[in-house]
Amino acid sequence: MGHVKKGCLHIYCGDGKGKTTASVGLAVRAAGHGMKVLFCQCMKDGTSSEVEMLKKLGIEHCCCTEKFGFFWNMTEEQKEQAAHAYTHLFEDATRKAEDEGYDLLVIDEFMSAYNHGLICQKTALHFLMNHPEGLEVVLTGRDPGEELLQLADYVTEMKKVKHPFDKGVPARRGIEM
Repeated sequence: MGHVKKGCLHIYCGDGKGKTTASVGLAVRAAGHGMKVLFCQCMKDGTSSEVEMLKKLGIEHCCCTEKFGFFWNMTEEQKEQAAHAYTHLFEDATRKAEDEGYDLLVIDEFMSAYNHGLICQKTALHFLMNHPEGLEVVLTGRDPGEELLQLADYVTEMKKVKHPFDKGVPARRGIEM
């Protein structure tokens, strides 16, 4: 049986609903145990329904307030601006987690920003391979690369079997967003 380091790397991935929900649940559990939690959201502007409740529970939240739209609709200039903004967000969140002694760092929608090159992959991998021993790190999103799967201590895949969106039902506040 292998030794698991104190601060593990979790990945919640897949095409199913529940990745962010699972990370919120872990953040709430950790905060309930008195742990210091930083919840960072990539590709989201901070208006998701969970954000206000996380703040009420004393969970610090950060995100990029600039709106870039969907990656496939971005111009090259917007992609460059988004890459600067999200790399900066990632660097600020990881530095804060390290410098201020956080116990849990959640980076929601990390995979999307990472896979599209909006977070410097070299910087991200360096942090993930060398994060503080006591820091638990959670990454969410679709299609994690093999290099991330190899680093992870936990990988949980949410698999869509059926979803109302398939029948044209848009995302509903409080349920999907």
